[in-house]
Amino acid sequence: MITELAVERVEFTCGHCWRQWTVDYDVQHYSDSDGRDWEYFSLDGHPAQSPYAPRGAQPCPGCGRHWVGRILARRPVPAPPGLADRPREPVTDPAGHRAERRHAPMLGAHDHAQPVQPGPPGPGSWTEGSEPESTTGERR
Repeated sequence: MITELAVERVEFTCGHCWRQWTVDYDVQHYSDSDGRDWEYFSLDGHPAQSPYAPRGAQPCPGCGRHWVGRILARRPVPAPPGLADRPREPVTDPAGHRAERRHAPMLGAHDHAQPVQPGPPGPGSWTEGSEPESTTGERR
């Protein structure tokens, strides 16, 4: 039995080139007949591994290395039938009901706006092996 549906925005940060990106996953929480809880992830309608585990790590769009994500935001999707006072509409013609839905383009997991990517650190930055300067401009 499905116990929860949600959309989770997962943020990835590359530990090599420091690029950041986000991906939206559909998540189903499911309880089986033995009482065990499971989660199922999908990406653009296709089954996917958990982005929070090494097997589901996403490749960096900049350098291709794989990184595990962390949750940034989530939106629960109410599972039917819902509360009795929830607004709803009867479907009287299942074959013709909102037929345009069948031809609507897929809303992709990567279709939301991405954050602006900072450039690489400049020469003389602390990542280049130099020591940080003190507030007076002197080297320590």
